[in-house]
Amino acid sequence: MKTFLVVDDSAVVRKIARRMLESWSFDVDEAENGKHALERCTLAMPDGILLDWNMPYVTGLEFLEKLRQSAGGAAPKVVFCTTMNDMDHIARALSSGADEYIMKPFDEDILREKLEEVGLLEKSET
Repeated sequence: MKTFLVVDDSAVVRKIARRMLESWSFDVDEAENGKHALERCTLAMPDGILLDWNMPYVTGLEFLEKLRQSAGGAAPKVVFCTTMNDMDHIARALSSGADEYIMKPFDEDILREKLEEVGLLEKSET
């Protein structure tokens, strides 16, 4: 079973994302900030990470940069999920190692499409 880490300081966003991901048979863990997410990745590197930008202690961007420099940190597919929608933020996320970028609020179709694009889900018949 593929594993997924949802990193967001909003419990509501984590809960919604968890429901979607579990419905696609992911084993889901959560972290409320980048600091806790780094600790979780040290224990067990997930296959995928849904990552918020603005969080206390360690931001999403700081987490991503530290993740990509860590042992095994190049492997997870990282999808930034944030309200920051200007081209500068998107470019910074992608250049720091994000595999995809989605805007909040997101729905099941958007998340599924991005996970298909990064290879974490099989393409669905439409």
